[in-house]
Amino acid sequence: MRALLLAFLNSWRGLLHGARTERAVRQELLLLGLGIPVALVLGASLWVRVALVASLLLMLAAEFLNTAIEKLCDHLHPDRHPRIGAVKDLASAGTFLAQVIAILVWIAALIDRAG
Repeated sequence: MRALLLAFLNSWRGLLHGARTERAVRQELLLLGLGIPVALVLGASLWVRVALVASLLLMLAAEFLNTAIEKLCDHLHPDRHPRIGAVKDLASAGTFLAQVIAILVWIAALIDRAG
């Protein structure tokens, strides 16, 4: 139980640090905050509501991982380097794909609601 509590506290510190220091994290937290009530109204069923919220959480998780990779790269190699740039681009692509998933889920929910 102690290990679980410590893991939670580490995660909480990471969430707070990201919210304080990263504009993209703050923007996605705002989207999550706005998206949850909209998902509850928009979702025609429990599973649609879960998918809408989960897509926003996935997007935020990808942003945190991207941020962590960028910070690690900058710490290890502060100067510009083509291989480091490629690593950052790959992490950014992961974030972009999570955003595409969220957009697809939300569009599908809108179409489902209209139909």
